[in-house]
This record gives sequence, structure tokens and C-alpha cells, in this order.
Amino acid sequence: MLNENIKAFRKAKGLSQEELAIRLNVVRQTVSKWEQGRSVPDADMLIALSETLETPVSVLLGEAVVEEAP
Repeated sequence: MLNENIKAFRKAKGLSQEELAIRLNVVRQTVSKWEQGRSVPDADMLIALSETLETPVSVLLGEAVVEEAP
């Protein structure tokens, strides 16, 4: 779930793995491993990811997004 969400939100922002890696100060292979589910970001990196992707940590972790009615 987390791996799919990282990939989906990264693509929605129009970022490549390399661009996201640069923003987070990690190597591209780290982003690749997250997206493949071969590793997971630690708590601090999860917060940095949520800020960079402008998405709450809870949503990255799989909480359903409920649209509020107007």
C-alpha cells in the first residue's frame, strides 16, 4: 500500500524518482526500493515525503481519502 501510494503521488506531482530523491536528499535507488516495497522510509523520512508530496502521512500509509460534501 505505502509503496503504491508513494509512486502514485510522485507521478501525480510530475516528479521522476531522481527528482524526488534529490528533494529528499537520498539516492534514486532508495526511492525505487520504497516503490517496489523492498524497503520502507523511516518516520522522519515519511514526514519529509508527506511534505514533499503535499499529502498527509496517514494517506500515504493507506487511509482512505474522503471528499467532504460542499
